[in-house]
Amino acid sequence: MTGALSHFRICDFTGQLAGAGATKWLAAFGADVIRIEDPVRQGRWDILRGLGPFVDERRGNDLGGGFNNHNTNKKGITLNLRTQKGKDLLREIIAVSDAVTENFAAGVLEKWGFGYEALKEIKPDIVYVSNCGFGHKGPYSRFKTWGPIVQAVSGLTFSSGLPDQPPAGWGYSYMDHTGGYYMAMAIMLALLERDKSGKGQWVDLACTEAGLSLHGPALLDWTVNHRPLRRPEGINSNRSQCAPMAPHGIYPCSGEDGSGEDGSGEDGSAGEGSEEEGSGDDEWIAISCRHDGDWQKLAGLITEIPQDLSATWCEDFNSQGQRLANEDELDRKLANWTSRWQKFDLQQRLRQLEIPVAAVQKPQERIDQDPTTQNFGLWPTVEHTEMGEVRVDGLPVHFSETNWELTTGAPCLSEHTEQVLVDLLGKTPDEVATLREEGVV
Repeated sequence: MTGALSHFRICDFTGQLAGAGATKWLAAFGADVIRIEDPVRQGRWDILRGLGPFVDERRGNDLGGGFNNHNTNKKGITLNLRTQKGKDLLREIIAVSDAVTENFAAGVLEKWGFGYEALKEIKPDIVYVSNCGFGHKGPYSRFKTWGPIVQAVSGLTFSSGLPDQPPAGWGYSYMDHTGGYYMAMAIMLALLERDKSGKGQWVDLACTEAGLSLHGPALLDWTVNHRPLRRPEGINSNRSQCAPMAPHGIYPCSGEDGSGEDGSGEDGSAGEGSEEEGSGDDEWIAISCRHDGDWQKLAGLITEIPQDLSATWCEDFNSQGQRLANEDELDRKLANWTSRWQKFDLQQRLRQLEIPVAAVQKPQERIDQDPTTQNFGLWPTVEHTEMGEVRVDGLPVHFSETNWELTTGAPCLSEHTEQVLVDLLGKTPDEVATLREEGVV
């Protein structure tokens, strides 16, 4: 491969997303990423290998959609590290690699005989990057975590919730994504230092600490003012907790197309009706009014012809002080109004008024129907050996001279074992066949 990182080789033990998502970045920019998997357990160090989503009715260890998404452009080999020959082969790969990466629980590689001190004996300037829940130091270092656990321990789960409801969390394993980004940065920074000084090092990454760092000003607010991130009673976490803004939230919308057939006007505005009349199934819009000027423009639209005869309620919220003091009532009234709009129609009208707004998009709307996404090339198509052509997540950056490229899907189990052992280590095809028979690869 060619690319900005084509001069780097990574001996990669990462799995799931918090680890595999990191080395995917390097592979996209041309690094030679060699995934090491276990032939005995059929590669199930990474539980995503055979899990959905699937592209069709087929199921199997090489057909996992998530695994394919996180491991594009990588090579995959199997080594049985229970055998001496398997360990010897791993040493040979490490000796010609720039970095060893893993996101096992703390101490796993050391237990196998490949901790940092052992890695340095194989290659003195090796960069070793480990990514586990609590790092390798401290009283929690032996605890095992998962993305949602990391979010809970680091305080992110507590920061999100609705009134009188338990903490909502941050949805789909947010810290698996963020942990992968932090790990990619850590790998590159350590390689940059090695290229400058000639010294390798161990980069010990704790995913819970990465999560803690995302709180930003909230940590400072507690340290200085002893103010908790959420007020103890009835706080809606959709509301602005920094600069005072109201309304500031997520509001229901209609599932109709805004043509007026649901009783609304031709421009999508609504006539009289019961609260949340015509609201669609899971259709929402985000609206923020930063100051009285935003509110006055929004109120003008609310009272526009065809007029909502009950829209005189806007006069009760003319000042920001009135709106902040009565946010529950304001949100209820505004939700009644937005529920009779189609979300994209309302988004267009509010954008014309320069009011901060965004329709809450569903995956198909953002990926398949949004022209900004299509123009940015965020979902390229790769060729997978078993699945064929599959769309995957690209990278949300573009380089003008050395851009990333994703062309091949994730490796099938042991797909590149012979290629790597022959081309990289100088083994013969007959030697590789013997290693297979012996259960080494």
